[in-house]
Formats: sequence, structure tokens, C-alpha cells
Amino acid sequence: MSYSEDAGPCVTAEQALKRLIEGNRRFLRGEARFPTVQKQVLAALAKEQRPYATILGCSDSRVPPELLFDASFGELFVIRVAGNTLSPEVAGSLQYAGVHLQTPLFVVLGHEGCGAVGAALETRFHGVRHRSRIAKLIKNIKPALADLDPTLPPNRLLARAIEANVRHTMEQILISPEGKARVAERQMKLVGAIYEIKTGRVRFMR
Repeated sequence: MSYSEDAGPCVTAEQALKRLIEGNRRFLRGEARFPTVQKQVLAALAKEQRPYATILGCSDSRVPPELLFDASFGELFVIRVAGNTLSPEVAGSLQYAGVHLQTPLFVVLGHEGCGAVGAALETRFHGVRHRSRIAKLIKNIKPALADLDPTLPPNRLLARAIEANVRHTMEQILISPEGKARVAERQMKLVGAIYEIKTGRVRFMR
């Protein structure tokens, strides 16, 4: 990857998205390129980082973005929190990625079978109570579930809730002052995606 000293990685948002898609395809084919990293790469990264994409994903141990996208050291700026939700701390990390790292592409990455979203569904539709810190996390997810049909089969309801939660997080990013400024400057592309745990495929949402 080439870099501009002042402008960050010399890659557009569309090129960054293409890299993620191609990386996931290599991952699916068992042709990942980055099981190890050369010492000279680590030496260069010790001086600076210039990732080409920022990923807001879930903490789930089965969903490591660097592996899913076959990305090497320094290529992705990854923020992980259960349920891939937005909080002040997460928003601060996103702002850092935008202002200081100038990544052109931001991805909100949900995944099949998300336990945090499942817990939010239990609370919303069945009144299940969770421990205080988990309840605080669920509070950030519940608004995304407002328009869901509780009569749907459980698997379909969870799938729709997971996608709705990704879209809700994206909306929160876009309406934030930082998000509005980045969009107005045409310096940010934001996309949502769902990782299919059973297949290894990342499905980008339109």
C-alpha cells in the first residue's frame, strides 16, 4: 500500500471496500495471505499506522475482522464491543480514526447469532432482566428493535434484529456532528455488513 504523508493511505473508500471483499473471498477459499508478518513490516508500523478501513464490530470471539478480511498488521483500525453499538467511548475511537488516521471507509460489522442482540430481544419482548452492566449495553440496542414483528419465528426475528441493529448504529454515526462533517466533506463512506458464522462469508448490506 502506498501512503501520502499528510492525507493518509492513498486509497479511496471504494478501493478499501473492494479490498475487504477480496480479502473475505481469500479467507473463504482458504488462501489467506497473512498468517505471519515480516519484521520489516513491524518496524515500519512502529513509526506510524495508516489503516485503510475502520471496523466497528462485535466482541464475539468468532468474529475477528483481521482474519475475516485477510488483513495484515496496520491495515485495519478495529473497534470491538458486544453488539457493535455506539457509546461515547466508541464514538471517540471513530472520531480518532477519521480525524487522525483519515481512514476513507467505515464498516459496522454485525454477525449471525449475536448474543447481545438476542438478549435485547429477550428484554424487549419477554421482560427478561439482565445484570446492570449488560442491561446498560442492551439499552443501546433496544431502539433498533422498535419496528420488529415479535410473531416472527425466533431465528428470523433474531436475523432481522441483527440487521436492524447494524443499521441503527450506522444512523447514529451519520447523525453525529463528526459524522455529518465527514459526509459533508465527502471524506467518509459508511457501510454495514453481516458476518455469516456458518459459512465465513461477510455480506455487505445495501
